[in-house]
Amino acid sequence: MTENALLLGVDGGGTRCRVRLCAPSGERLGEATAGPANIRFGLEQSFSAVFRATTECLKQAGLLPSDLSKIVACLALAGASEPAELVAAQRHGHPFAKAVVTNDAHAACIGAHRGRDGGVIVVGTGSIGWAELGGKQFRVGGWGLPMSDEGSGAWLGMEAVRRVLWANDGRFPWTWLVEAVFTELGSDPHAIVHWVAQAAPRDYASLAPLIVEHAARNDTTAVELMRLAGGHIDGLAARLIGLGATRLALAGGLAPYVEPWLSDATRRHLVTPDGDALEGALWLARAAA
Repeated sequence: MTENALLLGVDGGGTRCRVRLCAPSGERLGEATAGPANIRFGLEQSFSAVFRATTECLKQAGLLPSDLSKIVACLALAGASEPAELVAAQRHGHPFAKAVVTNDAHAACIGAHRGRDGGVIVVGTGSIGWAELGGKQFRVGGWGLPMSDEGSGAWLGMEAVRRVLWANDGRFPWTWLVEAVFTELGSDPHAIVHWVAQAAPRDYASLAPLIVEHAARNDTTAVELMRLAGGHIDGLAARLIGLGATRLALAGGLAPYVEPWLSDATRRHLVTPDGDALEGALWLARAAA
């Protein structure tokens, strides 16, 4: 490739994807967002979101669709940590000169440490631990709902819904949070069961702001859930530290709200990230170019 290639970074998560287009100098030419880009829940939907946001970036930069052939892209997509999904994404057609596909946790780790050794815990719609150590990659968790992603926004929402149904049965107290979630989902347990049958992780994660808000008001259920979430993130951190990642960064939309609930043992290893997953994707795109 050429050093004159345009660079495109994509941070595709379970709720939205962010796309940034840069000149070879690093100058930002355009930035846009679109819908979710978790390829485990729809490869075509994810790529459509990426292409919509890319088109908007081209418009902002005053470029034409024909300029897509000048772009080297890194598509850091949720779900690309699974081998089958990664291969499918790598084989998917695209209009770019070159496209590197990886998972969003990898890009978040690169962005956080600028390519140096370290670990990252992404706490957003889902959760995952990732480390880059001595040229090797290590993953902890992030296997998706319902069997994994503990401590994430989706996990918090799922646990809140579970407690709503417990309360409806008379085996859990109707705290303010439980009432709020019950109301949000239609105040009908049968409607909730129907909702659960169709809910995606981003739907569960949409309830996380209610939990954070009520935890700040000392609602007992919300506090319990945030403490449990912090404990699960502590577990990811302990494993990464045990692997040798003594520098840990937090990433993801929920991370600032979970951080106060982490143990001192975890917090001692936290560092301020140098950049985010979008910047990590651009770093990888530049390396590919």
